[in-house]
Amino acid sequence: MTTTIALLGAGGKMGVRLAKNLQGSRFAVRHVEVGEIGRKRLLDEAGIDCVDQATALDGAQVVILAVPDTLIGKIAHAIAPQLAPGTMVMLLDAAAPFAGHLPERADLVYFVAHPCHPPIFSAELRKDGVPDFFGGGHAPQSVVSALMQGTPADFDLGEEIAKTIYAPILRSYRVTVEQMALLEPGLSETVCATLLDVMREAMDEVVGRGVPADAARDFLLGHMTILSAVIFKEIPGQFSDACNKAITFGKPRLMREDWKGVFERDEIAESIRRIT
Repeated sequence: MTTTIALLGAGGKMGVRLAKNLQGSRFAVRHVEVGEIGRKRLLDEAGIDCVDQATALDGAQVVILAVPDTLIGKIAHAIAPQLAPGTMVMLLDAAAPFAGHLPERADLVYFVAHPCHPPIFSAELRKDGVPDFFGGGHAPQSVVSALMQGTPADFDLGEEIAKTIYAPILRSYRVTVEQMALLEPGLSETVCATLLDVMREAMDEVVGRGVPADAARDFLLGHMTILSAVIFKEIPGQFSDACNKAITFGKPRLMREDWKGVFERDEIAESIRRIT
């Protein structure tokens, strides 16, 4: 049976990715894009024309909001009166639903799915020399999904769509919206992106102190590979005594004792408030 999807924001970078992966699937997709540049991008990259929003929403069983977090609440409230009971509204990030920006419609289904992106140890990150660091191309990635409100059958449908738009898929995980918020912005952005940015600053610092830039980059990225492989148990192994001592003395020099407080609900909520 064909399921009709209205894809809003289809001409954005994420929307085009989704539109391409939905091509050839069992889903009938109606594409909506308000921006002229986005409509041209969708046509040039995927050969797809857009329809007006009212036409796209009429009778659609699923509405995917591939739009910025700051617009989710406004758009969701604007389209809610046009959605029949049982319609699934699919979000690509937990921020807006966690923050309570969705309309209070108990008769709608709210589903959230977010990609994990290809793991750094994947042997398929590059194919024929072409990288797929984001995922949704040729490198397999996992996906996390949350059914905010709906039935078990609704989760099955949402997960099927998630596996299609983020394909190829390694694994699919079911989490809650709150758990997804712990993963992003908590784990992936507040912690991982911040520490990676600090490492880039550290590299720039040693370059500023006289180390050749190429040498510093090769040295850091090479050590990131082997150190990550050991820390995340990708390979058997252990650090030298010198490295363990450097960690023991380096961590309190770099990290506040209460840094894990970034995962407290209030801090996650404040982080989300800033981006929505």
